[in-house]
Amino acid sequence: MAPIGGPTGGGQAGFGSGGSFTGPAEALEVIGDHAYAYSGMFPGSNTSQQAFNFTTGNYYFVGDVQVNMAYEYDASGTPSALATQLRISLNDNNIAQLIAGLIGSDSQVSVSQPIIIPPYTEVVVDIVGDANEAARLMGASMTGRIYRD
Repeated sequence: MAPIGGPTGGGQAGFGSGGSFTGPAEALEVIGDHAYAYSGMFPGSNTSQQAFNFTTGNYYFVGDVQVNMAYEYDASGTPSALATQLRISLNDNNIAQLIAGLIGSDSQVSVSQPIIIPPYTEVVVDIVGDANEAARLMGASMTGRIYRD
């Protein structure tokens, strides 16, 4: 579950009225022909946490899923980071795993992947870090467009 409840946490993806952003949620928010989901920030943990859990409606989604490494926002400017993994499942089938973070000299701090999600599909996205560091925050997002038949 997202750490800060949103308007449509869990269940079928919500349909926004074009109003303002109300906070992180587990579900895909739909505004016109566009859709988004922001997990909010999770404390770095090597225990898997659910970033998103929703079922699409009578549309299909074309967009990107993004994960950001676990990073500590420190006013001193000293970076402190861990690796973060994201696992994407559609209808209980793992389809992708992304990793971002400082695990090697060529590591990326943010990783994204294009995705198409069919109508009436259960989407579960889990996020996990490589260590328990509560001050290091990790997050995920989904952004894209929806198409109705």
